Amino acid sequence: MNAVVATVSGWREFPPLELDPVLRAAAEAFVDFGYHGTTMREIARRANLSVPGLYHHHRGKQSMLVGVLTASLDDLHWRLVAADAEGEDDPVSRLELLAGCLVLYHCHRRGLGLIAVNEMRSLEPANLRRIRTRRTEMQRLVDAAVLDGAARGLFRTPYPLDASRAIVTMCVAAAGWFRPELPLSPSEVANRYVDYALSVLGRPP
Repeated sequence: MNAVVATVSGWREFPPLELDPVLRAAAEAFVDFGYHGTTMREIARRANLSVPGLYHHHRGKQSMLVGVLTASLDDLHWRLVAADAEGEDDPVSRLELLAGCLVLYHCHRRGLGLIAVNEMRSLEPANLRRIRTRRTEMQRLVDAAVLDGAARGLFRTPYPLDASRAIVTMCVAAAGWFRPELPLSPSEVANRYVDYALSVLGRPP
């Protein structure tokens, strides 16, 4: 991952995420109808395939949900690692960049963010454990910045891990209300949420 971070720039840029046509169709349907409300026929229609044709690409709807969530987490993870590296040895800067990255992602990729928030409950136990592990890895990046800042006396909260979880939850929740037609841009929303995150940590923005 360090080699990737060293060569990748533009974590603030959000070109269309590359998904195979079936996963793209499934993701759109999950956003519109929810996992349980989405039929294989609907996914097939959106992918311009027959229902039997879907099974040449994926074992079933659960496999598609895992594929969508995995692609989303992969995309978010490299961005968070790059943002964290950009902050170097400054925990305040790292926290600001990580919080900003989370908000930008969930504004620009709000459909995928909504699936991650709403459909974790639809995962089968083994898949749920795997996806939770990936999400925990990203929470730990924020935890590390917060704990480092608290240890240096830069954050005043007496509950740094609770504050870290609250910040991640808050940033992810931007997917639930943000709309492109709103007067605030994703960058403006991210800047506001960074201020909120610093306030949670007891540090003036």
